[in-house]
Amino acid sequence: MDRVTREKSAQKIWETALGELQIQVNQANFRTWLEKTVGLDYHNSQFTVGVPNIFISEYLDKKQRSLIEKTLINLTGKEIQVRFNVNGHLPSETNNLKEVNNYFKYSFDTFIIGECNSLAQSAAYEVAQNPGISYNPLFIYGGPGLGKTHLLQSIGRLAHSRGYRVLYLSGEQYTNDVIKAIREKTISEFRRRYSQIDILLIDDIQFINGKEQTEESFFHLFNELHNANKQIVISSDSAPKSMSQVKEKLRSRLEWGLVTRITPPNIKTRSAILRALFEKQSMEVAPEIIELLAKQRQNNVRELEGLTNRVIAFTKLLKKTPTIELVKQAIEDLAHKNTIEESEINETILDSVAKLFTLHKEDLKGRKRDKKTALARQVAMYILRKETNLSLVQIGKFIGNRDHSAVSNACAKISSEIESNSYLKSKICTIEKNLTK
Repeated sequence: MDRVTREKSAQKIWETALGELQIQVNQANFRTWLEKTVGLDYHNSQFTVGVPNIFISEYLDKKQRSLIEKTLINLTGKEIQVRFNVNGHLPSETNNLKEVNNYFKYSFDTFIIGECNSLAQSAAYEVAQNPGISYNPLFIYGGPGLGKTHLLQSIGRLAHSRGYRVLYLSGEQYTNDVIKAIREKTISEFRRRYSQIDILLIDDIQFINGKEQTEESFFHLFNELHNANKQIVISSDSAPKSMSQVKEKLRSRLEWGLVTRITPPNIKTRSAILRALFEKQSMEVAPEIIELLAKQRQNNVRELEGLTNRVIAFTKLLKKTPTIELVKQAIEDLAHKNTIEESEINETILDSVAKLFTLHKEDLKGRKRDKKTALARQVAMYILRKETNLSLVQIGKFIGNRDHSAVSNACAKISSEIESNSYLKSKICTIEKNLTK
C-alpha cells in the first residue's frame, strides 16, 4: 500500500473513530483534546494521529491512549498501536522550508460552496492561484467549525503543489515560536526562517490578543512579508475591528486586503455537506435521510461531521444498512446523551467557579451584587461562553434569567482583563484545568 493510499485509509478510519469517541467522552474533553486531530497514517499495526501541539499529544498519550486504541481495534478488527504526531513545526534548516506542511487535510475539491461562504472560497482560490497579487492580506472570520481551517489548508495544499513555500500554523503555535526564540535568544534566526516563505497561513489569530510580544513580532513580520509581496492569509473568530486588545497599528493592517465572513450554512448547504461527508465514507444514504439530518439544529460543519460520524459508527457497530428508523434512533440517542452531558458540564462549570471563589452556586444565579460575587458570576459567564455551545441568551437564562447583553458585557470585560490581571488569569486557568481532569 503506497503512502497516499495509507493516508486516505487513516483519514477514513479516524473520522469514524471520532464519531465513536464523541459518544464516549464528554463534550468539553472532546472539543479540547480530540476535535482538531486527524488521521495521518496507518501502516502494519501502527496508527498515526496528527495533533495540533505537544500539550494535546502528551494528554492523549497519558490519559486517552487505551480508549483510542480500543476504539480503533473495534473498528478495524486488528491489533493497533497508536502514536501522536505534532504538526506545524518549523524545520531547523531553511533549505527544507519548502517541505513545511506538505500534508494538508483539506482541499478545494472537498469544500462545499453555499451562500454562507462563496465569497471567502472565491477569494481563497484566487489567492492560491496568484499569491501576493490581490487580497493581501486575506482575512477570513466566522464562528467555529464553519470552514476557515478548510480554506486555509486548501490554499496551502494548492499553492504547495505549484511550488510555493508555504507555512500553515495556528496563532498558538506562532506564539510558542516567538516565546521560544526570545527565551533561547534566537530572534534573528526566527526572523530569517519566516522570511523565506512565500505564503503565511495563520489560523485563529485571535490567540495573540493581549500578548504584547507576540503581537509586536507579528506586526514586524507582517510588514516584512507584505513589503516583499508575500501572501498573508489569516483566520479569526471575529473581524479585525472587533479585536479590541490588538493595537490599532496592527488592526489597520489586517484590514488592508479583503475581510470576508463565513456564516452558518442554510439547509440547502447542510444537505450538500452531508451528502459529501457520506460519499467520503463510501456510504450510500437515501435522500430522505439527508433531509432528516439537514433539519437537525447543527450550526456548523464540524457539528455536521460529528452527526455523520455518529450515524456511520452507529450503523457499522450494529452491522446494519442505514434506514430512516435506524438514523432516528442514532439521533435520538445522541440528542439524549448530549442533553444530559451539556447539562452536567454547565453545572460543573458553575460548581467549579463557586468553589474557587468560596461561594454557593446559588449565589451566582441569585441577585447578590457584592464585588466578589459579581466577578465570579462574570467569570462563570465567560467560561460558559468559551467552553460550551450555549448562546448568550441561553447563558443568561441559565444564570438567573439575565439579559443577553449582561452576558456579552461580562464576556468582553473578562476577555479584556485576563492578560493584565494575574489574579483573574490564575482563577480562570485553575477552573479550566479542573474541567479537563
